[in-house]
Amino acid sequence: MKSIYSVHPEDFKSYQTAAIRERFLLDGIVKPDEVNCVYTHYDRMIVGAANPVNKQLELENYPNLKADYFLQRREIGIINVAGDGEVIADGQTYTVNKLDCLYIGKGIKSIKFSSRDSAKPAVFYLLSCPAHTNYPTTLLTNDKAVKVNAGDASTANRRTINKYIHAEGIQSCQLVMGLTILSDGSVWNTMPAHVHDRRMEAYFYFDVPEGQRVFHYMGEGQETRHIIIGNHEAVVSPPWSIHSGSGTASYSFIWGMAGENLDYTDMDVLNITDIK
Repeated sequence: MKSIYSVHPEDFKSYQTAAIRERFLLDGIVKPDEVNCVYTHYDRMIVGAANPVNKQLELENYPNLKADYFLQRREIGIINVAGDGEVIADGQTYTVNKLDCLYIGKGIKSIKFSSRDSAKPAVFYLLSCPAHTNYPTTLLTNDKAVKVNAGDASTANRRTINKYIHAEGIQSCQLVMGLTILSDGSVWNTMPAHVHDRRMEAYFYFDVPEGQRVFHYMGEGQETRHIIIGNHEAVVSPPWSIHSGSGTASYSFIWGMAGENLDYTDMDVLNITDIK
């Protein structure tokens, strides 16, 4: 499992394109019949994906963890972004279809992934962070998620925010997770931008049309940079960094956080006119 190390904001100012992509972009995590995970040193978040096509896949116990099994000291959130699938947690089968979310708490020893149809395989996006206690495994289908409509077509950011793992939703130790779907013709996400020094964040972009890209903006509010991101790619955002994007077409993305609290509204907003 690859590791990504923390970066100081002063050092980040000197980074060129290759260094930014190497230290923040998580590409190649979605591959047929593979589970791929990346260990970050931002609140010890693990970002990964499982893409079972022709066989069932199991989440292995990586040596990096120095644990008896993956969730010995961790919790995990799983969101499916493609074909219908199933997740088996310690022998219990959960049907996890597109945009459904499954939370699995500390102490579950075996996690397996499969697709209902190999012609339309599932893509399970994974976020895992350290956990101090046990919360029950919970499935939340997309139709039951808390939905918030935000933005406006006039500013090209009309979107629906779907909340799954949060203080008023699925309970967790420190994981917060959900997804945002942009309306047709809207391309901006998380603008006005914000930071939250108490939590890191990761974005995973999906349903990006073929041949299109998302310009993901990061850095301190007065020292912004960007990464160009394709479909099924993720990016890590340090606590000092904004996390916002603009696409060449409409798209969707999963957001996930770990850190000091579970308060979704904990953010320090930057005025659009102050961003440089």
